[in-house]
Amino acid sequence: MKTVQMTLDDHLLESVDALTEQSGETRSAFMRRALHAELQRRHNEAAESAHRQSFQQQPDDDAWQPTRRAWDDE
Repeated sequence: MKTVQMTLDDHLLESVDALTEQSGETRSAFMRRALHAELQRRHNEAAESAHRQSFQQQPDDDAWQPTRRAWDDE
């Protein structure tokens, strides 16, 4: 692991400290977890965007077939 130095505004640091004090987690562990979650979110967002673009370029006509529901007969 590497040690990094960060600059945080006072309000953000107070919020992090309050959360870590409640959970017993260290600042470093909290930051690692938060960074990991954000990286995962961005990865998922990029994958979804690529899938959406791919589908728009070559739609799979068989993938969506409207189904008739029982209440449609009434």
